[in-house]
Amino acid sequence: MKKITTAFAGILLCLSSNVFAEQHADAALQHATAASTHGKAGHANVLVEHAKLALDESASASLVSKSIAKNHIDEAGELLQKAVHEGNLNHAPAATKLVDEAIAHLKAIPKK
Repeated sequence: MKKITTAFAGILLCLSSNVFAEQHADAALQHATAASTHGKAGHANVLVEHAKLALDESASASLVSKSIAKNHIDEAGELLQKAVHEGNLNHAPAATKLVDEAIAHLKAIPKK
């Protein structure tokens, strides 16, 4: 009986971690999209705010994700970090390009 309970608990833990990763990845995508919109309007400071929020969400997603999803999330995080740097330098076009690349990775995450 203990083996069945342990196996069932393990399955539930795996399933719930994927749900948490998806929630954080979706939030990261929303913030990254907002960052891109503001970057295209030339608002580097607002881009940075949203890119930081997207970066935080992608970091949270990375902690609980696995395999292909984790690779995309990690790559998006690196791109968002570079976008924050460029945005802080007031380079809105370069930061926007990086955010758009991060969005492509976030959209490529397989949904369960």
